[in-house]
Amino acid sequence: MNKDIVCPLNYTMSLIGTKWKPLILFHLLNGGVRSGVLQKKIPGISNKMFTQTVRELEKDGLVIRKIFPVVPPKVEYKLSERGFSLEGILRSLDSWGLEDSKH
Repeated sequence: MNKDIVCPLNYTMSLIGTKWKPLILFHLLNGGVRSGVLQKKIPGISNKMFTQTVRELEKDGLVIRKIFPVVPPKVEYKLSERGFSLEGILRSLDSWGLEDSKH
């Protein structure tokens, strides 16, 4: 762990605490998804923000990008082992949202 970050929650939020990161990670829990399909699952995200966010997740070791050597280019994203370790957190957030939205 980075010694500059004292609070473990602060560390976690620095990795997944933006508007889009948890959504991208959540949609990858069931396996690899092509770039265009993944982006369509997240309403409101611009192409620029999608690209920036998946690059950050890849840099942080949470997502793996696979490029297929075909024309037109095919890119697929999937969770790394580290990214998949967030499954409990992501599913809990989803369950909480489902329950809270009923009130």
